[in-house]
Parts: sequence; structure tokens; C-alpha cells
Amino acid sequence: MLVKLAWRNLWRNKLRTGIMLSAMIFGLIGVVSMMGFLTGMYGSMIHNAIAWQTSHIQVHNTRYLNNPDINSTIVNAKAIIDRIQQQPGVIAWSPRFLADGMVASARSSRGVRINGIDLASEAQVTPLASSIKQGEWLSLEGRNPVLVSGKIAERLRLKVGSKVVLTFTNASGDVTGAAFRVRGIFKTPSSGFDEGNVFVRRADLMALAGIGGVHEIAVLLDDDNAAFALSDKLQGLTSEKNTVRDWQQVQPMLASIINQMGTSNAIMLGIFVAALGFGIVNIMLMSVFERTREFGVLMAVGMQKHKVFLLIMLETTWLGTTGASLGILGGVGLMHMLQQTGIPLGTMAEGLGAFGVDTILYPIVSMSDYQMIFMTVVAASMLAALYPARQILKQRPVDAMAEKH
Repeated sequence: MLVKLAWRNLWRNKLRTGIMLSAMIFGLIGVVSMMGFLTGMYGSMIHNAIAWQTSHIQVHNTRYLNNPDINSTIVNAKAIIDRIQQQPGVIAWSPRFLADGMVASARSSRGVRINGIDLASEAQVTPLASSIKQGEWLSLEGRNPVLVSGKIAERLRLKVGSKVVLTFTNASGDVTGAAFRVRGIFKTPSSGFDEGNVFVRRADLMALAGIGGVHEIAVLLDDDNAAFALSDKLQGLTSEKNTVRDWQQVQPMLASIINQMGTSNAIMLGIFVAALGFGIVNIMLMSVFERTREFGVLMAVGMQKHKVFLLIMLETTWLGTTGASLGILGGVGLMHMLQQTGIPLGTMAEGLGAFGVDTILYPIVSMSDYQMIFMTVVAASMLAALYPARQILKQRPVDAMAEKH
């Protein structure tokens, strides 16, 4: 009975209730949109960092991490690769030979990381092979082919077929180098990665360095969260001279981003709920004071005060539940549409590209986020009704009936 009465009381002033519900609906759609935008942006950064830079697990010689000397190759790399192959959840792995050096053309030069890769395995671990914008992927044919990014090609005035010279310090401590021919030009979501990396065949780089082995083994898994346990397991199976790190250890910034996601969403929701609470307090105070005489009559004819209190609480519960439900439904519809079309970042793309964010952003809002929003809004609505309810219950029935508005 009280539930039905509360619903009818809510709509006694349709304009006021409609305005409040509209504010809740559009406000919640805005909150959901901002949460989806931020979560999608952070998710894009994490996905691209894993895909291009960190993989899920990396293995290095411990000395190489402290000082990237070309002689600090992984100890017993073949045994580690055999162990990796036996682990469940492993999709692919790629051994790499690395050298810090220079790439130079007839017009300019710049410092880069020279990545010596195995063609088949690298194509499985990173999307590099499918990100060639001009030219083609490296092949076993030809002498000294190299892949450069669009950024480097622009700065050094290169095109497919151009000749560049790669120089670095070899195993003997001497500067060595050779001429390479640009086989392809790639582009990744991270402008920083593009500006600092070139790719050649591992055999070509080892021949110039005068040393064999690998400096890095990148491992790709089928589950991001599986990396933490597997990295610890692999560490126990390899030499103490090697270090096995998961993707959050390779890039601590990713761990910080994950921790900030919940905080940023909570701050946005908290600001909205605070504004919502003041709005509901105002609406309910007006509604209660308009009906002071009515509540006085109800208490005078024997309606217990806790039922009057419950009636007011039910009205705000109906208001919060209806507004939260409609707002979340609107947010779900908007998110579904944007997940199909994406949000072009336009002029923001260049700046966000430094952090590895895609040029088209796809917002993400999880079911747990929708549940949190719904429960928070309903709880805030009920809390906002406590003050108006207390104000009416403080009055005696005779005083309430004598009240004039």
C-alpha cells in the first residue's frame, strides 16, 4: 500500500518530478560517457603497450637491464625457450638481438634501438607485419633489409628502396656499421615507439656485432592476468643471472594507470552524486512542506511516524531507482553505438599518440561499473531524503495541521 502511495505521490507534481528525472538521466549519461572514454583510453594504452612494447612477459640478462651492453646476452636462452614452449596459455614467443645505435641517411641521422628479429616469431608476437604502410614485411631474400617507421622516414627523407647506414658498438667495443635498404615503412599507435625503433633480421645484426645469442625473449599469452604467476614460475626455472618480468614490471606506468582507473571513475561519480543529492534534498523539501498539513492529518488519525518516514523514503527510492534505471539505459545505448562507430580523436590524436592511444577510441563500461552507478545513485537518493523526513517528523500533528503554505 505504501509503495503504491509513494509512487502516486511522486507524480503529483509531474513537472517537478520530470525535471528532476531529466537532470538525473542526462547527468548519468554524461557520467557513463566520461567513464567509458577514460576506461577506453586507458585500455587502449595498455593494449597497445602489451602488443608493441612489453608483450606479457620479457626475459633479459640481469646485467643487460642495469647496463644494456651488447655482450650481456641471456644465459642459456635455448633452455628458457624450451621451458616457455611447455607452459599453458602461451600463444607465441620471439627472441630478439638488440643494439643501441644510429640510423643515418644522406640528409640526417638519429639515435635508435636496432631490433634484430626472427621474422616468423616476431610476426606472431607483435602486429608489426600487419602495420606496414609502404613496402613489405622483411623476407629472407635480399641483402640487409630494414624496416623504419613513418616518423623516421619523414625526418630522414626516406622512402621504400632508400639506403641507410646503421652503426653501433660491436662485441669488441668498436664502432661497426653497414648499409641497409629500406624494405618497408610501418606505423604504430605510439609515436614514441615509432621514433626510436628500426627492425632488421637477427642474423644480419649478429653478423655485424660479432656475437650470437639473444638479449630479449618476448612472450605473448592468452590472458593478461596470467603473466604474473607465469613470470614467477619461469624465474624459478631459469638461471639466477636472468630476470623474468611481467608487463607491469616492464612498464610500471601501466600498473599506475590500472590503479587510477577506479579512482578517476569514483571521483566523477562522486561529483555527480553530490550534485544529485542536493537536488533531491531541494525537491523533497518542497514536496514535504507542501504536504505538511496532509502529513499532520495522517499522524492525527493514527498513522505511525515510522510509516510516514517510510513513505517519504519510498518516494525518494522510487525517484532514485527510476532515474538511475533510465539514465543507465540511455548510457548503455550510447555506449553500444559508440563501440560500433568509435570516437575519432581528431587533433587530440597526435598528443595522445605519445602515450600509445589509438586515433579512434572505443569507450568501455563494464557491467560492474553500471551496477556501482545504480547502487550509488539509489543510496544517495535515500540519504538525501533523511533531512526532509526528519523535518516533518519533528512537528506535532496539531502544529502540522495548522501549517499554511
